[in-house]
Amino acid sequence: MATQEEKNRVRHRDEAVELIECYLQRHDLAPHGKLPSEREMCEMWGLNRATLRAALRRLIELGRIYSLKGSGTYVAPPKLERNLQDAKSTTESVRGAGHKLRTSVLEQDVIDASPIVAKSMGIRPGQRVLYLRRLRLIDGAPYMIETNYINLELCPRVLDYDFRDESLYRVLSYHNIFPCQGYESVGITYATDSEARHLQIESGDPLYFLTGVAKDQNGVPVEYFKSVARPDKVRFSSILRKRRVDPKGENQNEIGSSGF
Repeated sequence: MATQEEKNRVRHRDEAVELIECYLQRHDLAPHGKLPSEREMCEMWGLNRATLRAALRRLIELGRIYSLKGSGTYVAPPKLERNLQDAKSTTESVRGAGHKLRTSVLEQDVIDASPIVAKSMGIRPGQRVLYLRRLRLIDGAPYMIETNYINLELCPRVLDYDFRDESLYRVLSYHNIFPCQGYESVGITYATDSEARHLQIESGDPLYFLTGVAKDQNGVPVEYFKSVARPDKVRFSSILRKRRVDPKGENQNEIGSSGF
């Protein structure tokens, strides 16, 4: 159980976070705009240096600001927002939000489907699938490592394409395969040494972990995927609907939203 001293520290930190956020809103600082120095902020609000730094760390964790050693603290650009209810590809999501997307292919091979991959895709174990592992960069900054498994029996010519330049879903559409449904789950994992190196973070840092299956217009599984993403670069949202009954006995929908 937290001590009273620890509770007070958290309360003071949260109050300092609110002061900084109000400052950002009041001055309408644009992405990459510079905040005042730590000394100036302490003097403005009568804060001690430890409380201010705790508040800055919290805002960095939330992706609102970032710090450059020896330079200062800056407003972070908005996170990419992905709706868990849509079936857009990463390319569509990123470019649709006005960002530049670059892709580096880390691994590409034809492999035998493992039991887990086979069960997820509804194919037999050992069936040949395309294994594709890519690093995705938004506006030049690494944000996600995607791993895809594609059923080659549905689209054997997928091997002919260069996925540094081509969107996977666009390539599938060339062959009348349109991933438009499926399921996806989101959890938390921690960066391996390899993931940390590619994503330019520290080993053991928390990451979003996404896994799921994409199906085509006929409900046939086309792709099994798993990805890790930096939480400071992307935000996931969803639309919540609750069916209720009005006094007349008619069903109505209540709509809200949620994100993390």
